[in-house]
Amino acid sequence: MPTAFVLVNTEIGCEEEILEELKKIPNVKEAYAVYGVYDIIAKVEANTMDELKEVISWRIAPRA
Repeated sequence: MPTAFVLVNTEIGCEEEILEELKKIPNVKEAYAVYGVYDIIAKVEANTMDELKEVISWRIAPRA
């Protein structure tokens, strides 16, 4: 099963809201707020690489 770890930067103050929205996406298996260069890390799984790319491009990237 294709898996990706997605590192997300958010606008200042939006980290919790984005984190909660990411957790609602079925393909996001885990998501955590982190400190450092990035604000959130999310583990994303899909049945195919094409589906994985679609989830990241159309469901995750627009939220970040």
